[in-house]
Amino acid sequence: MGTRRSFIKKTTFGTGGLAIGGMLFPNNGFTQTSGANDHIGVAIIGVRSRAKAHVIAINKDPNAKILYNCDVDDVILENHNNWCQKNIGYVPKVEKDFRKILEDKDVDAVFIATPEHWHAPMAILALQAGKHVYVEKPCSHNPHENDLLVAAQKKYGKKVQMGNQQRSARTSATAIKDIRNGIIGEVYKGEAYYSNNRGTIGTGTKVDVPKTLDWEMWQGPAPRENYRDNVHPYNWHWFRTWGTGEIHNNGTHEIDICRWALGVDLPTSVTSFGGKYTYNDDWEFTDNQDVTYTFPNNKRISWKGHSRGVIKPESPGRGATIYGSKGSIELSRNFYKLYDLGGNPIKFEFETSQSATTNTQGIGGLDINHVGNFFNAIRKDESLNSDINDASISTMLCHLGNMAQDAGQTLEVDVTTGKILNNDAIMQKSWKREYEKGWEPKL
Repeated sequence: MGTRRSFIKKTTFGTGGLAIGGMLFPNNGFTQTSGANDHIGVAIIGVRSRAKAHVIAINKDPNAKILYNCDVDDVILENHNNWCQKNIGYVPKVEKDFRKILEDKDVDAVFIATPEHWHAPMAILALQAGKHVYVEKPCSHNPHENDLLVAAQKKYGKKVQMGNQQRSARTSATAIKDIRNGIIGEVYKGEAYYSNNRGTIGTGTKVDVPKTLDWEMWQGPAPRENYRDNVHPYNWHWFRTWGTGEIHNNGTHEIDICRWALGVDLPTSVTSFGGKYTYNDDWEFTDNQDVTYTFPNNKRISWKGHSRGVIKPESPGRGATIYGSKGSIELSRNFYKLYDLGGNPIKFEFETSQSATTNTQGIGGLDINHVGNFFNAIRKDESLNSDINDASISTMLCHLGNMAQDAGQTLEVDVTTGKILNNDAIMQKSWKREYEKGWEPKL
């Protein structure tokens, strides 16, 4: 058994890494010998935050080029362009209307890091334009879009990877292999958690749209609302018109890891307890939530989300623990820790490059791996680590968590379709949204 300190000492000073902002990233995932015919032209849509991780990962591939930076906010674009010049040595072309990018035949793949109400509609339009898609989680704003995006990928045949980058963690893959080989016996439970102390978002005031922002395009497929001063650029997460709450914003990652470890898909039932307990503001989702998913063969997953008020006793900001009949495994983006039934440590493994866990950019080596896997799938038809057909199931679990919370009862679920069997009202309310005229996604 090693320690984190000794492990990092042995692995940090390797060769073939990429240093940006003081962080060293490995070469994992990329084919370094690709030829001219393997060139991939890329556009990044939505460039404020996660786009920084995308840029670093894309730039790692010697035969990929970012052709476009796309955003509807001039200030965000200018800041991102300056960041690109400093960090990758060039500034891609600028475009505010993503539809023009989809017309460019030199663009092979798009990376979508927009607000969540845009994820599935934009991904579907990109597929229809013949582009491969890397879409940030969650891949959909509602279950209807979830199904539609999966159907679109099958119809148009392009690669679609969701940005739950821990699926490309070496340590997590090792842990899953060990679990399959029985290292902790029969696995029966996964516990996922997220802990943060987000402040109030206040009460928004209707104000004039900034001249630097295309509010019409920002809203896109969502029903129109007046601009107010506490939505853009980040707090849209907590409004139902555009966001999906913390269970999607962060819970998607660890719920997905638990589902992977347990080898389960859709649950038989979902129960949620929670509420909004801190601050009298415009926040529309729970800020503290506990969700339990039950699956066949007596397996279950729980998610504990503390958005505004950290979990005590002390714990890392996020993670997952998998329990089996012979022991447990603690997983994060950065490590794999194995324990016996008494909680005694047996084995620790750490990622060579540590990834950020609770900031909005999430930069780290896992993005290098995940984007590399995406590019290898495009070039060589390798299997995606988070193919949309599987990733959509984890996204659906998060939708079901919100639906159970809104319904105020345990929901019984059709394990084939994800549809609710015992509450027609929540199906009518939550399965599909209203779309702005002309913007509803269709195949």
